[in-house]
Amino acid sequence: MTENEDLVAGLLLAAGGGRRLGGRPKALLEHRGRPLVEHVAGVLRAAGSTRIYVVLGAQADAVRERAVLPGCILVDNPDWELGMGTSLRAGLEAMHGTGVRAALVSLVDQPGIGPAAVARVRAAYASPSTLASAAYDGVRGHPVLFGAAHWAAVAASATGDRGARAYLKAHESAITLVECGDVAEAYDIDTVADLVHLE
Repeated sequence: MTENEDLVAGLLLAAGGGRRLGGRPKALLEHRGRPLVEHVAGVLRAAGSTRIYVVLGAQADAVRERAVLPGCILVDNPDWELGMGTSLRAGLEAMHGTGVRAALVSLVDQPGIGPAAVARVRAAYASPSTLASAAYDGVRGHPVLFGAAHWAAVAASATGDRGARAYLKAHESAITLVECGDVAEAYDIDTVADLVHLE
């Protein structure tokens, strides 16, 4: 294990209620026979994350019951209905003071992003001031790596469903873009029509 592996923690945002999916929480959607949250946590682990924080919200008890998430630190977000920004804040807050130097943020509804892409973004970590993001044909996407120096400002700007979008836009010139379009597909599972992407 390299030193960086323990300094960069995975942060999986999995609290959403799946409003456009008829109220089916995305964490519990089935993919390859298991809950989606379990699959994406496994991707983070396969990409080198030894410490993974999973933010839960909608039907958190059912997720705990059904998903096998060994070694993951489960973080409850009681404000999940207010949007992804609250989950990002809850996750960063849980990491504060733990010695983690960067958060590698993945979303539960992007199963087309596998370990190869996640590992590339992890590898961009250089210091707590690192800001890096996957890109797909040059367009910024997930996962996103936030060095700890950015956490307070990211948390302050994370509102509604925009998450860190405003912060990233304001700091565009500081972001290291890591092209991943050759190894991943960045589709979201947002609507019933998107369920075709699940296996």
